[in-house]
Amino acid sequence: MKIAGDILSALFDEGFVKKAHGYSKFFDSWTDITAKNGIAAAAAHSRIKNVDKGVVLIEMDHPGWKQILQTKQTKLLNDFRIRFPDMDISGISLMLGKGESQPEERPEPPKIKKTPPPAENTENMESVASYIDAIKDEELREKLIKLGQTIKEA
Repeated sequence: MKIAGDILSALFDEGFVKKAHGYSKFFDSWTDITAKNGIAAAAAHSRIKNVDKGVVLIEMDHPGWKQILQTKQTKLLNDFRIRFPDMDISGISLMLGKGESQPEERPEPPKIKKTPPPAENTENMESVASYIDAIKDEELREKLIKLGQTIKEA
């Protein structure tokens, strides 16, 4: 059985595979780089989204993390340059994730109507009993009957 690396090597030339491996290492380095700079927790709330023309785009999930990353931006940039000199990294751009919105734009949660439990009537109970009787799995049927009894007693 061939591993993925063997298949990729067969499809692409060695230079392309090395470059792809380098990009993979680059994107995977974020956890290590944040830890080295004393902000390891930031890795769980941010990620390297892209690198374009030497600028690393970092996306985070909250404005507070953006402020924290801004305080370490110079050190993060230096670490990227040291670890990946061939990428000619010249800057870091920080942005909030697209899913984030300002508090005034946040939609209100749906209102849940609390309906009182239906009054017990024999017609409703007979309907439920007919559904339970139609269940072929005996174990499930027994559990549903016990559940119904527990609900009645409550």
